[in-house]
Amino acid sequence: MNEHLPLLSARGICKSFPSADLILEVLKGIDLDLRAGEVAAVVGASGTGKSTLLHILGALDRPDAGEVLLDGVDLDRLPADTLAQVRNRQIGFVFQFHHLLPDFTARENVALPALIAGLAREEAFERAGALLEAVGVGARAQHRPGRLSGGEQQRVAVARALINRPRVVLADEPSGNLDRASSERLHEVLWELGPAEGQALLVVTHNPELAVRAGRVLELRDGRLHPG
Repeated sequence: MNEHLPLLSARGICKSFPSADLILEVLKGIDLDLRAGEVAAVVGASGTGKSTLLHILGALDRPDAGEVLLDGVDLDRLPADTLAQVRNRQIGFVFQFHHLLPDFTARENVALPALIAGLAREEAFERAGALLEAVGVGARAQHRPGRLSGGEQQRVAVARALINRPRVVLADEPSGNLDRASSERLHEVLWELGPAEGQALLVVTHNPELAVRAGRVLELRDGRLHPG
């Protein structure tokens, strides 16, 4: 790790999608640097490409042009198996709709990425239990997602994103489907458990109360990032 480099960098990110007879340019040369321990928020109107940008930064999608660097390493140049390891161990992703596995308990859902990464079962489940306690749903560890409220499910998703102690946490509208009280609790969890350990946190949100807590706010408008 080079302490002088940004932890995560995007350079010239472009992305287009076909739409009827047109090519819709969503991202038009995005540049972004995110340093360890930093919290940044990306805001903007619906359909401006915020989720697309986050998926590219998290190596879940590839740009048409440009590069994403993690510790100076171009993710697009990594072999598929190495990239999968990077996504699993170094990047934590919190999806808007949590995507928990319905047949697994909350604890099993959280432990799964650690098991995939090769952690011993006992240690993975111990760590999962501790994280569920930290996000306030320890008492629900043995419940499947169908028996959890939306707020509880999203807290489980946050715990899952943090299980491998990733270097970067990317959160896509993490409180978009929650009531005010659940949203506030989730924001506290993200801030307490992520950047406090030196992780970089980037949040895409429509929620002004969440955005204002970030150290830096950026607006995605007309395919480019602008100071918010």
